[in-house]
Amino acid sequence: MQNIGLDGAAADDTGLLTGWLNRAELARELALSVDTLQRWETRRMGPPCVRVGRKVLYRLEAVRDWLRDQEARKTGANRAVAGRR
Repeated sequence: MQNIGLDGAAADDTGLLTGWLNRAELARELALSVDTLQRWETRRMGPPCVRVGRKVLYRLEAVRDWLRDQEARKTGANRAVAGRR
């Protein structure tokens, strides 16, 4: 993934927050509302996040890991049900 600066040239990917998404960005990526992500955080059921003051940040790799875990849980549950028949 290559960031493009305002001048159209490739921007340096060494910024402090490279690889992190704020709540609005993650909501847009997952086609969810910001409120849903807030609710998930309260219930400790969504992707892991970090609070910096009032900001909530999600590490991109942690979100990908969480998605893989959700997929594995669903696949494992389906296999267990299918195996009982």
